[in-house]
Amino acid sequence: MLNLLIYMTAETTLNPQIEEGWKKALMEEFGAENMKELKGKLVEEMNSGMVIYPPAKQIFQAFNLTPFDKVKVVILGQDPYHGKGQAHGLSFSVPDGVNPPPSLVNIFKEIESDLAVKPPKTKNGNLESWAKQGVLLLNAILTVRASQPASHRNLGWEKLTNAAIKALSDKREHIVFLLWGKFAQEKESLIDASKHLILKAPHPSPYSANSGFFGCRHFSKTNDYLLKNNQTPIEWCE
Repeated sequence: MLNLLIYMTAETTLNPQIEEGWKKALMEEFGAENMKELKGKLVEEMNSGMVIYPPAKQIFQAFNLTPFDKVKVVILGQDPYHGKGQAHGLSFSVPDGVNPPPSLVNIFKEIESDLAVKPPKTKNGNLESWAKQGVLLLNAILTVRASQPASHRNLGWEKLTNAAIKALSDKREHIVFLLWGKFAQEKESLIDASKHLILKAPHPSPYSANSGFFGCRHFSKTNDYLLKNNQTPIEWCE
């Protein structure tokens, strides 16, 4: 973690370990006072013995797997999974060999209903294949304390991820933003709806999926929009 965090302040080489397009889009944020303060808070927590997820090299995984110029779709989560071995830097996704959490199970159910395709036979919850096709699986908060959901809310990550959303809105066209739940929908003001498609639904959590996530058909609507704008659709179930 420390090796990665040294790249987050203007006091060093200001060379964050992040894909070049994103580095260019977010360089001003990486050099801001906010990032120095964020680094200090994370280092303080680690020095006190706290465990932080995801592993250091995966904090910017969403950006590194989905280059700025390749983003077609954004699926916005709140913060990483807080259980051991679950978080790997992609919203809603878990590494190979980890059972899909309930929200992801519901996402797969909606894909099956919407597209008439079966979910992965292995019940694999690793969504890296989506990321590599242009689906930015971005958590608004990039780290979390073990066993403490939302523990890094307002620590400083939101300023960076808000800037990422706005950069996509301002500098790109025809991106689909999937905003599931109140938290994600609060980011709508950052997006220019005249240039992009915004799709909203309740969160896929078991507590809210039956209130409108099931039946939202966001996956077919996303692909219809991409095709309409001369882009390759996403293979949601490979």
